[in-house]
Amino acid sequence: MFRAILLQVVATLLVAGVCASWAGGSAAVSALLGGGACVLPNLLFALRLYSLSRRPGAAYAANFFLGEFVKVGATIGLLVLIVRTYADLHWPSMLIGLGLALQAGFLAFLKKS
Repeated sequence: MFRAILLQVVATLLVAGVCASWAGGSAAVSALLGGGACVLPNLLFALRLYSLSRRPGAAYAANFFLGEFVKVGATIGLLVLIVRTYADLHWPSMLIGLGLALQAGFLAFLKKS
């Protein structure tokens, strides 16, 4: 679970580096914000599931679905906040950062421990 989040962070940082060399500082910040809008809710969700797994008798399935709903809502809320508050938003960089952060988590399933 945390390996997927680490991969999302690495992908976000790589995209920000590429965007910085391609379109400048505001593009790098936009890519970081887009990736962060995905990574932060995923990290909080993973921490919540981890804490629930340590508690005996927790309603894991109900908490999972409620947490997933909150995670998606938080991601959308963060994206709205980014669009409304960051004046120098570079849309392509933000969308690429968001998209690659969303997809990077799937790379964690390629390698079996």
